[in-house]
Amino acid sequence: MLETFLVEVLKLAPRQMWGFEQLVAILKDLFSSFSLQKLGAYFMAIIELLGLVILDTPVTPRGEELDLTGYSLVFEDEFEGDALNTDVWEYRGSGPRRGGFNAASQVEVKDGTMIMTGEYLTDGTYGEGWYTGMIKLKERYCKGYFEIRCKVNETPAFWSAFWIQADAPYTASISKGGVGGAEIDIFESANTAEITNKGVVTQTIHCAGVDGVEEGFQSYNLGSFKGNNIYDEYNTYGLEWTDTEYIFYINGVETRRTSFGNGVSEVEEDVIVSLEIPAIEVLETLDKDASATYTVDYVRIYQK
Repeated sequence: MLETFLVEVLKLAPRQMWGFEQLVAILKDLFSSFSLQKLGAYFMAIIELLGLVILDTPVTPRGEELDLTGYSLVFEDEFEGDALNTDVWEYRGSGPRRGGFNAASQVEVKDGTMIMTGEYLTDGTYGEGWYTGMIKLKERYCKGYFEIRCKVNETPAFWSAFWIQADAPYTASISKGGVGGAEIDIFESANTAEITNKGVVTQTIHCAGVDGVEEGFQSYNLGSFKGNNIYDEYNTYGLEWTDTEYIFYINGVETRRTSFGNGVSEVEEDVIVSLEIPAIEVLETLDKDASATYTVDYVRIYQK
C-alpha cells in the first residue's frame, strides 16, 4: 500500500525507492537497540537518504567493500610512454558528435596519464568547432570487474565517462531486455550548473526490450553518488558484471547493485573512455577560451 502511494502518487523514481528502503532498514536497526553511538554512526546516512527520497539529491557510497577474490588481472594500461598504445586501443567515433567533433588530436599520453581535452579549435581535423576525444579497447569483454582511476573535468557542459556498450543495445530485437547487450555507464560526471551535481557522478544502464516492450529503449538510473574531491584528486570507479547482476563501486565501496532488465548482458562489449561533448545549444553558451580536461591514471580489467 505504501509502496503504491510512493510510486504512483508521489512519483518517486526507482533510485528514490531504493533510498526509502535503505532508510527504513537503518531506522529499524537503530530503534531495535537504540544508542547515541549508533545514532552518531547513522546520522549522515539518514540525512542523505532523506534528501534522496524527498529531493533526489546525491548520497555517499556505503555498501560492501570490493572483494576481488577469485579474479585475475587480464588487462591493465597505466599509460606509460608518450603516446596512446594503439596495439590495444583505437580512437572511437571520430568525426561529428552532438554539437562538435571527436578527434585523435584530443587524446594524449604524458607523465603516466592519458589526458582527454575538450576545447574550441579554429583549425581542427574536421574544421572549426568544439573538439573532444573518445577511445575504446580493441578487445571486447563479457563479464568481470572493470575499473578506472581518474580525475574528471570540472568545466561545465562536457562530462567524463567510463562505459561499456554492446552492438545495438537500443534495439529491442537485439538487446532482448539487456541479455543480448546493454550500455552500462560505470560512471558519468554529472557536472552541470546545479549545485547538487557538483562533485558527484551518475551510474546508469540502458537496454531495449525489457518485459517485451518493443518501442524505444529503457534506462535505469541508479542514482547520483559523491566521490572524494573528484576534480582534483584521483578516484576509482568500478563495475562487477557477474552472471546475475551488475555491482557498481566508487573507491572500492559499493554504491548499488541491480539485475535491471531481462537479465545481465551475455555478449562481449566495447570498453570505452570518453570526454563527452554536449549539444550545440549548450556549447554556444561557453566562452571559446574554455577547456575541459579528463585525466586517467589507469584502466584495469579482472576476470574469474
